[in-house]
Amino acid sequence: MSTCRLHPRGPSPDPALLDRCRALPTSTLSDSMERTGGVCGVHPVPGGRWPRVAGPALTVRTRPGDNLVVHRALDLAQPGDVLVVDAGGALDRAVLGELMARWAAARGLAALVVDGAVRDVEGLAAGALPVFARGVNHLGPYKVGPGEIGGPVQAGGTVVRAGDVVVGDADGVVVVPRERAAEVVAAGEGLARAEEAVLADIAAGVWDRSWVAAALTEVPVGEEVRR
Repeated sequence: MSTCRLHPRGPSPDPALLDRCRALPTSTLSDSMERTGGVCGVHPVPGGRWPRVAGPALTVRTRPGDNLVVHRALDLAQPGDVLVVDAGGALDRAVLGELMARWAAARGLAALVVDGAVRDVEGLAAGALPVFARGVNHLGPYKVGPGEIGGPVQAGGTVVRAGDVVVGDADGVVVVPRERAAEVVAAGEGLARAEEAVLADIAAGVWDRSWVAAALTEVPVGEEVRR
């Protein structure tokens, strides 16, 4: 019998805050965190077209190429959770596919995020549950373990803890630390309003571009030779 270390469940974010997260692009949220928090290299599976999703992280660390503890995490998950699987970024073997995604959807999960490979892409893309992964491989996983559920994990270079807010859209996935969520969302809403004003200026042909030249010291070709 293999070992699965099981941590206490993380805190649940305010549902109203999650609604506000769903209104903000991942790019806006990461800009509001000093351009950090991205799960780099993890994207929607090919062909997937889903609305923006947000929910609390349920974290899983598994041995690369093994999904026994991922199955267990699906059985322990609560509706609205975003399952974040740290599979070490390995792409030589998928750790979940259509059957697990369908079970996750039936249990009310909000999304699956895998720092590793998945398979059954056509089935995943056609499903209702958003799936984000580092890559695709038809080779299936082992079911041996060990693993860990609910502890801190790493996904795409970002630390993810149970209860952190995970937001995913067509650009990828961003993780908002739970203790900063209200601050980051408020900053993101301010940034979104500023970007709307810029879009209006662009439409009117009056976007002020003076800051670009002001930030540069331009040296005409040949000038550096004479200096």
